[in-house]
Amino acid sequence: MNQPQPERIIIATRESRLALWQAEHVRDRLKSLYPRCSVELLGMTTRGDQILDRPLAKVGGKGLFVKELETALLDRRADIAVHSMKDVPMTMEPEFALVAISARENPLDALVSNKYASLDDIPSGGVVGTSSLRRESQLRARFPGLSVASLRGNLDTRLRKLDEGQYDAIILAAAGLTRLGLAARIRAVLPSELSLPAAGQGALGIEALLSRPEVAAWMAPLADAGTAACVLAERAVSRALAGSCEVPLGAFAEIAAGRLRLRGFVAAPDGSRMASAELHGEQADAEALGLKLAEELRKHGAEEILAALAG
Repeated sequence: MNQPQPERIIIATRESRLALWQAEHVRDRLKSLYPRCSVELLGMTTRGDQILDRPLAKVGGKGLFVKELETALLDRRADIAVHSMKDVPMTMEPEFALVAISARENPLDALVSNKYASLDDIPSGGVVGTSSLRRESQLRARFPGLSVASLRGNLDTRLRKLDEGQYDAIILAAAGLTRLGLAARIRAVLPSELSLPAAGQGALGIEALLSRPEVAAWMAPLADAGTAACVLAERAVSRALAGSCEVPLGAFAEIAAGRLRLRGFVAAPDGSRMASAELHGEQADAEALGLKLAEELRKHGAEEILAALAG
């Protein structure tokens, strides 16, 4: 029996410019799929958007960006929520499900600077802004002469702080800049060997209540199997190692010749210690591959690094 087409879909979204772009992108795809359906946005301000004076790691992590949206799903004020996958907590509450992960934008980090074309060009003592311990640990390990400073706020706020001269350069996700038509601000896309991305970076996830299979069916055409395999593998690494804003951890999967190449690292925030590993496997075994890589990282010293962070 064919699934009845939806008549109305409400999308819960944060109100930052990038979040709204993402929600509008999903809205437009749904309208194309279901021409007779009314697709509306429910804009919301989350705790993560409100707390701008402290690093996320100190105030509860990236889950602060999804809580209010999930409440809207529970209250049936919204049918789905659209998230950047790197903002979705690695362990979700049992009421919720990721019903679709759409095709990935550029997953890499990008250098944005009004003065320098590369990290190598920035002189010793130059100030680089980032909100991410993952980026900070890799920067400190590879460019110990640079000064790394905290950078919070939405994308426009971060760019404004750079333009005001508070930083010599900042590092942002290439995907966000590209989606907002700001790719011209990118001075260099950082290769994954230099700055391994966060789990899920560049991918959009659609969340719904597990108890609403009809919503999952409506979203199925938006899913991209290759992106989903990569993101599931990355998230499995992070989840197994208790990945959060408080742990400098990267996980990145790519598909080559139909197989997954998965890399990951765990580091001390100052970059003084870093455990890295790489595995290859089948797309169908994405989560198992992620768990296996987490074990490899533990063997390479991640256990000691994590213990030191916890202590």
